[in-house]
Amino acid sequence: MKRFYAFLLALVITLAFPLGAAAQETIEVTEDIQVSADYDWTRFSGKGITLNVYNWGEYISNGSDDSVDIVAAFERLTGIQVNYTTFDSNESMYAKLKSGAASYDVIIPSDYMVAKMIDEEMLLPLDYSNIPNFERISEEYRNPDYDPENAYSVPYMLCTTGIIYNTTMVDQAPTCWADLWDEQYKGNILMFNNSRDAYAIAAFKLNRSINPASTQEVDEGVEELKLQKPLVQAYVMDEIFDKMIGGEAAIGVYYSGDAITMIDDNPDLAWVSPEEGSVLSVDCMCIPATSQQQEAAEMFINFMCEVDVGIANAEYIGYTTPMNDVWELLDEELKYSEIAYPSEEIAAKEQVFTALSEEVNNELDLKWSEMKSYNEGGSGYLFLLLLLAMLALACFNIWRKIRRRTRNKY
Repeated sequence: MKRFYAFLLALVITLAFPLGAAAQETIEVTEDIQVSADYDWTRFSGKGITLNVYNWGEYISNGSDDSVDIVAAFERLTGIQVNYTTFDSNESMYAKLKSGAASYDVIIPSDYMVAKMIDEEMLLPLDYSNIPNFERISEEYRNPDYDPENAYSVPYMLCTTGIIYNTTMVDQAPTCWADLWDEQYKGNILMFNNSRDAYAIAAFKLNRSINPASTQEVDEGVEELKLQKPLVQAYVMDEIFDKMIGGEAAIGVYYSGDAITMIDDNPDLAWVSPEEGSVLSVDCMCIPATSQQQEAAEMFINFMCEVDVGIANAEYIGYTTPMNDVWELLDEELKYSEIAYPSEEIAAKEQVFTALSEEVNNELDLKWSEMKSYNEGGSGYLFLLLLLAMLALACFNIWRKIRRRTRNKY
């Protein structure tokens, strides 16, 4: 299907321009991937360079299911080796970089995390002379609040959050985030295992902003999550794939692109954009400040913005492309998917994350951790009472031994 649209586009261009007009030259990397010929892709060939790329799980076309292996194609074209590893949340990625436990050259954080990392000087400013394909990014996704002038980031994919459910396990389709507090789903709910996305769901339920402005707002949102906790089967990230596809839970929350993948694997699954609204996230390609291979990293980012590469990635992972040239050539089913490309009515209710103040962010981290360790029914207090009882018993035993020694003296 993609090749059919490519043929039509080529035909239109041929008819639209005078004879003799030069078409853009390309280099064929694989049967499915052609890239711009006016870019020096081989300038690092033979130099033994390795790029460490850190991305979300299931977030690139990797050669499985007859897809294109994008990393292998880049290595073949450039002679650069890629060490590709994955993370499952912005928070775990941030913690790893902050600790210095590993060094990366390209990372894919979400918008609010980009803002946080810029503020903490954890990213390198980009040299766009090495990323001419940035011009393919649609105007509406340039110069965002989280990175004015795109000084540090290039949009990779977009997604929204929503509810995925098993039609054979749910009598009536959920319509709103508040349904995730419904007792009928007790033990069958999968929730986000990260604080920002989980808090956002509670905020939507409370008709609040997903970006708390005070510690009080944080506390109120987390209290709502605490009320929900007895109904939750598990807090998950990538584990949701196996659980929902395998029918281990009736209802879950996740990202739109991954929902498409899960529905493809299990047609009993369906997706809902909740009536309260949803989170629109932009995942971006960035270069950590610790990278020693900035120019090669910028080449990788430029490669990811090639049209054929963008098509391969969008069609494999199901996420929303920020490049209109890519969207025009997508498979029809994905191109007009209500999940990946929702209606204007749904889009009007979307909210975006912004960076939180340090005080509010610390409060959210703290309250989230407390909520995760909280047990319903006062069992947290019961644990404390048991601990005090054990301490009292230990003190009593010590007192008895001292008393016995005292008696033995006489």
